[in-house]
Formats: sequence, structure tokens, C-alpha cells
Amino acid sequence: MSLYLRLISVSIRSQMQYRFSFVVDTLGSAFATLLEFLTLAAVFSRFGSIGGWTLGEVAFLYGLVEIGFATMDIVFSGFDPGYFSQQIRRGTFDQFLLRPVSLVLQMFSSEFILRRVGRIAQGAAVFAISLALAHIAWTPGKLLYLPIVLVSVVAFFGGLFVIGATSCFWTVESLEVINVFTYGGSAMLAYPMHIYGDWLRRFFTFVVPGALLIYYPALYFLDKPDPIGLPRFVSFLAPLAGFGVLAVAFAFWQVGVRKYTSTGT
Repeated sequence: MSLYLRLISVSIRSQMQYRFSFVVDTLGSAFATLLEFLTLAAVFSRFGSIGGWTLGEVAFLYGLVEIGFATMDIVFSGFDPGYFSQQIRRGTFDQFLLRPVSLVLQMFSSEFILRRVGRIAQGAAVFAISLALAHIAWTPGKLLYLPIVLVSVVAFFGGLFVIGATSCFWTVESLEVINVFTYGGSAMLAYPMHIYGDWLRRFFTFVVPGALLIYYPALYFLDKPDPIGLPRFVSFLAPLAGFGVLAVAFAFWQVGVRKYTSTGT
């Protein structure tokens, strides 16, 4: 951890060399996601609710997703399939293999996109608005479970990034299908899952368990019944789903590293 923090501090200092560019990029990232939420708010001003959920309740989902995904996008930047595929194509991944430092540690510290903090701030602002609108009855259990859910969301999307990066060992180029589950998945999870078709809902609950990270915990926080009728304990499976996906992803990563034969460049 000490080495990781030292490497990250070097990355942060290098990004802060151009402070104006950093500020513009950070504000641009926050503004882009803010426009998405304003569009959502405009829909609610016309229809009042979505699937029986008010603006404050959907904002709760939106804020959770944005904070978790943006945090993951900072921490797991080195495993971003788009970034990692460049390392494979250029042959620079071989340099990581030659260094006497943990390969996973090197990948975590190879890229640290600090400007994503703007998206975290925007997600936190929406989440704060949701708390004012949704009137959640907080209990000690809910207060303890909330940070666990957020960390589990980071682990879940981070695992998808690792799976996408590992696929580059065979494809060289990053697979666009991974973006369906990462960026597309984060957009989909910002809405109540029961508004989607049965097959899509089941897929993102039992195959790629994104719903277990956002929707079902939100039912617990908001004291809402599950319209699908799954048992109540499903709302507490976020850690199992998030860290389970991450564990599978790193097992797949080990297979990919062992099969890697270099590009010859």
C-alpha cells in the first residue's frame, strides 16, 4: 500500500502540472453528467414518476451509480480496456512483466485519472438532493450498509474493467461489448429495474448481477417492496455480488497473463 500511494502521488503531481487543463477537464466531466440528470428531471416534470418512483427515489439510484462508477473509473483506470489495449498493441505491457513489482499493483498505479473527481462530486450532489427529496428513514443498519454498498459497486464495475482488459490478451483491441456492461450498465442501473423487460431484468440480476448492487439495496434504503417478489435478503447481497465479480475477474486475469505471448513489437 505504501508503494501504491507513492506511485499514485507521482501520477497526481504530473497531472497537476497543467492546472488549468485539469480544472477544465474536471468541470467538463461534472457538467456532462449534470446535463444527464437535468434531462431526467425534465422527464419527471412532465410525467411525475417512472414506474411509480419519484424523482427523489430515482435520484437516489442515480447518485449511487455515479459515485460508485466514477470512483471505480479513478481506481481501476489502469484496467480500462481502452487504455490496456494500447499497452498490448504497443508491446509496453512487457515492461510491466519485467519489473520486480506486483503486476496488479503496477496496473493499478499505471493510470490514475484524477479529473474523474468532478463526476464523483456531481454524483454526490445528486445523491444529497435525493436525500432531501426522498425523506429516507435512516437507521443504524442503513448507515452501516450504505458505505458497504458503495464499495461493492466499485468492486463490481472494477471487475468488469478487469475482464475487459484481460480479453485484450486474445483480441488485442478492446471489445466494445464490455462497454455495454460498464458504461451502458451504469446508465441502465440509474433507473428502477422493474421498468425493464423480464429477460433484461433477469440477466442483470442473475448473470451480470448489477441489480443486486443498486436496485435491491435501494429498496431496503427507501423501504419499498419488491414488485418482482424476490426474498428480502436479496437486498443484502451487494458485497457478495460486487466482490464475487471482482474475484472471478482476477482469476480470469491470471489465466490471461499466463497465456500472454507478447506482440513481438
